[in-house]
Amino acid sequence: MIIDGKKIGQQIREEIKTEISKLSGSPGLTFVLVGNDPASHTYVGMKKKGCAHVGIRSNVIELPETVSQTELLNTIEDLNQDPNVDGILVQLPLPKQIDENKVMLTIDPMKDVDGFHPVNVGKMLLGDESGFLPCTPHGIKVLLEKSKIDPAHKHVVVVGRSNIVGKPLAAILVQKKPYCNATVTIAHSGTKDLAQITRQADILVAAIGKEHFIKKEMVKPKAVVIDVGINRITKSGKSVLVGDVDFDEVSKVASHITPVPGGVGPMTITMLLQNTLKSYVQKGS
Repeated sequence: MIIDGKKIGQQIREEIKTEISKLSGSPGLTFVLVGNDPASHTYVGMKKKGCAHVGIRSNVIELPETVSQTELLNTIEDLNQDPNVDGILVQLPLPKQIDENKVMLTIDPMKDVDGFHPVNVGKMLLGDESGFLPCTPHGIKVLLEKSKIDPAHKHVVVVGRSNIVGKPLAAILVQKKPYCNATVTIAHSGTKDLAQITRQADILVAAIGKEHFIKKEMVKPKAVVIDVGINRITKSGKSVLVGDVDFDEVSKVASHITPVPGGVGPMTITMLLQNTLKSYVQKGS
């Protein structure tokens, strides 16, 4: 069965839209976009479209590729102080002269709707729900929940150890909370006998960043497969998006599988909108 992230994300966006319509004001999200990376501009455009749909005010501050770190940090500090800004999102990647860690540390944790600030990461590990969960791992958890796939008492194998997906997803799914309580293994490019590990998974999450990396023989029959990968390849002379999973083959053995596009991606943006609403409500705007 295909898990339709687009449909589930749309349902949640309608709920967010209804909630915002009942507020006296509207949440505000500001994007900081550095340079001319086409993919970054596309992603911000999609996020802005999501904001407009649910009633979140959004604007984009565009800075040149040559911006200094001091200028960028000063821009963030101004947004930290602006009462009309509930969420701040600095679109990654950043130019090489910018220290991404310093950028993340400068964002007010109460406006860190990406969930990357160490304060929010710490709250996530502790199970403190006052913080913001990173959007993609949170989106995966909600995707499972809405699909009535409970990770409790199951073995989840996450292939990928990034700070954006792999590590936070493991931290979320081991919590003693509904639709968590999983036994989680993190595998990666340095894992010995990787296929032996992935074949043990009741729920297999592919987040390694290599197209069609997960093959049919790496998946246990009837496993749930969540594909986080977004890889652009040329097929029949056209540029297409594919995941980290060989969808055509793996879908023959998996009980549930997410497509690319239309799986995890829409959930990531939906969780960003949810975090922005949460920020607005928490600071009592």
